[in-house]
Amino acid sequence: MADFLIVITTVHTHEAARKLSRSAVEAGLAASGQVTGPIETTYRHLGEVTEGTEYQVAFRTADDCREALEKHLADNHPYDSPEVIAFGIDAGRAEYLEWITRATR
Repeated sequence: MADFLIVITTVHTHEAARKLSRSAVEAGLAASGQVTGPIETTYRHLGEVTEGTEYQVAFRTADDCREALEKHLADNHPYDSPEVIAFGIDAGRAEYLEWITRATR
């Protein structure tokens, strides 16, 4: 497992994305949260193919914060079953990765 991660989720409004981003950073669960959007999403829900607009939040965090960040996002997310997925950061500048560690301590 990677020592550092990018964890992403999507929400239905810009305000909800900003709120999740800020709350996770304030809780020390992520060093940063970047809001992107609007993005167009096509997905299957209850057997129907649907399209909608969402905003994505990408968090930079340390691996030992992942479970707590996932719980925080699930507990504070407007969706009943939110997407919360993580990708390992395979490489990065040492100073940047050290910043992630400091920001999540």
